[in-house]
Amino acid sequence: MANSLITMFRLKDVRKKILFTLALLVVSRLGTVIPIPGINPVALKEYFLAQSTSSNIGITEYLNFFSGGAFSNFSLFMLGVMPYISMQIIIQLLLLVIPSWKKMVEEPEGKKKIQKITRWGTVVVCLIQSYVVTVYAQSIPNALTIGQLAFTLVAMLTVTAGTMFLVWLGERITEKGIGNGISLLIYAGIVARFPESIATLFRSISAGVLNPVVVLVVVAMFIVVVALVVYEEQGQRKIPVNYAKRVVGRKMYGAQNSYIPFKINPSGVIPVIFASTLLSFPLQIASALGPEVRWMASFAKWLEPQGAPYLIIYTLLIIAFAFFYTQVSLNPVEMAKQIRENGGSVPGVRTEKLEEYLTRILNRIVLPGAIFLAFIALIPTLVQKFFNFPASVAMMFGGTSLLILVGTTLETTRQIESLLKMHHHDTTFGASKGKVKYL
Repeated sequence: MANSLITMFRLKDVRKKILFTLALLVVSRLGTVIPIPGINPVALKEYFLAQSTSSNIGITEYLNFFSGGAFSNFSLFMLGVMPYISMQIIIQLLLLVIPSWKKMVEEPEGKKKIQKITRWGTVVVCLIQSYVVTVYAQSIPNALTIGQLAFTLVAMLTVTAGTMFLVWLGERITEKGIGNGISLLIYAGIVARFPESIATLFRSISAGVLNPVVVLVVVAMFIVVVALVVYEEQGQRKIPVNYAKRVVGRKMYGAQNSYIPFKINPSGVIPVIFASTLLSFPLQIASALGPEVRWMASFAKWLEPQGAPYLIIYTLLIIAFAFFYTQVSLNPVEMAKQIRENGGSVPGVRTEKLEEYLTRILNRIVLPGAIFLAFIALIPTLVQKFFNFPASVAMMFGGTSLLILVGTTLETTRQIESLLKMHHHDTTFGASKGKVKYL
């Protein structure tokens, strides 16, 4: 482990990627403490401090969770990347129902057009959510320092610009840094709130609200959950593929044996992020507009986090998004086509039945993987509610946060390892040619 860390920072290209990623993550954290104009930070601190002592996980804690604490600060990045994720979900669903879009996304120019539509759609979602935020701010005593109309216009403009800047940071991390930029922005927000959550936990123990023995039991449970997530992320089903001899020009290439690695959970933490974001969007609107619209107040109360309807819908959405994302990222028809074009075959499976076989195997793997993912996401939350944990601690140490932390860590680690292997291969090849460069 120590050698790998030393190697990472000795290699110039890997070091630059890591430092570039860290620099942009620092910028994303700075924006979470800069309040939007026209807001009273003292009034906000008193209001959210009173809410943080509650054991009920409300919409505020969920929005704080995905924005890394930026929502309670009413900062430039208070919406985080949630509007962008919401728009991605909408676009993916539209690709299934609009055939022309599905064909368009298969071409490079079409992908750029879809990305442009996603960004403009994100602006629209931001404007809607930022307006809802201004309504919510008006319900907080002494929160505004300027007029309501001026605050509404300024807040909508600054919050929308802040979210689009975050999306830009995420895209730059994905392009020039290490890991998935959007996932790392959420990851950084969760990690940044850990010290505050641990402090809250110790204060609750000191005040006698929580029993230390119960805390130790819950911590042990979290360790087990982390182990289960790691086990799920690394589990694979290998489909053997045999390739016949091929003649290319004047050379004959021998038969090769390979395999297709189907992960138990091909979609990673994406279903959890998608499900949480999709539920929080209508819940935020209903909670903010509830005081003025009676049926929205009733809807917000019915769909409150940790309630039975919320948990049931959350579970079903995780399973549905696991199937949906897997079908988008792993297309059995395209995989079967590539195998046939390269002269490959799966032992015991007819060539014309290859699509059907791969689809059946994939479905058998995804279903238990999705149920397992939903189980991990729900069980810690139920246990925390049973033991009456503070809301901020419950969110930080809940199943959703652990899934995102472990999944993003494993994904980023794999990318770093692939870069190190690639550099090792290039160095070995360069040594055989006498062209090794020491950095």
